[in-house]
Amino acid sequence: MYLSELVNDFTEHLEVEGGRSLKTIENYRLYLERFIEFSGDITVDKITSEQVRRFRLWLNRHSNNNDQSLSLITQSYHLIALRGFLTYLSRRDIQSLSADKIILPKTTRKQVTFLHYDEVSSLLSQIDLDTEAGLRDRAIIELLFSSGLRVSELVNLNRDHINLNRREFMVRGKGQKDRPVFVSKGAAERVSDYLASRHDSLVPLFISYSRFAGQTDTSGDYRRLQSRSIQRMVSHYAKMAGITKHVSPHTLRHSFATDLLMNGADLRSVQAMLGHSNISTTQVYTHVTDQHLKDVFEKFHSDTDK
Repeated sequence: MYLSELVNDFTEHLEVEGGRSLKTIENYRLYLERFIEFSGDITVDKITSEQVRRFRLWLNRHSNNNDQSLSLITQSYHLIALRGFLTYLSRRDIQSLSADKIILPKTTRKQVTFLHYDEVSSLLSQIDLDTEAGLRDRAIIELLFSSGLRVSELVNLNRDHINLNRREFMVRGKGQKDRPVFVSKGAAERVSDYLASRHDSLVPLFISYSRFAGQTDTSGDYRRLQSRSIQRMVSHYAKMAGITKHVSPHTLRHSFATDLLMNGADLRSVQAMLGHSNISTTQVYTHVTDQHLKDVFEKFHSDTDK
């Protein structure tokens, strides 16, 4: 059986039975199509360890249309997709290379960037609250910092998804897994202020204020605010606040997790609130709290030289 045919079967399996997000499936398809580009549409029994070795070399030398090479982590994603594909073939008793023959390269995680509370306050102070768009922006940033939501989760929220009285709701995150999300009192009030300023009955919780002439979709999905717009908005206010580090919506998610840990939250609880399936993903935040622990040590530990 040929690669292209089985890659289609595999991505359909991921969607129907694997519970993966459409974005993940799209990425897996891209990575496996690159393998087909390298090897040709061969039958899967022709995949060998030597071919995978040469594919890794090809990825390392590969450049996109902008003449940019692939990062080591992106190269790893290609191999993860290929390994998942080979595992799928094995479960279907289709002869091919064993998945355990693929060894992933060692990668180092990027250092987590987060904002201290005073930086978040400075960022928020730049927003003009005299406009409906300003009220929306304030509500978005406070909600991101208070809840740890991914920006993809936030843009998919509808008005009826969030309970502002109980200040909690359920969200479906990566892997189609549901988790509880909790909202601070201040963030709930900001979202309430924003909704009170709106004079529409559109479904999305956060909408765009660009012009959409001639649109008739009463659900309002054509006006749903998109992730890219939120990324630009957060970056804009950060620059206005004089924050020199790169700030994105995900920075606010990092800030949420870091703030919890610095204030004594346990790692397992933070893992649950972030929706991480693996505790090792959450452990990246322990590195950014090292300085906080050192400050606690210096303040409270007895020195024998005193």
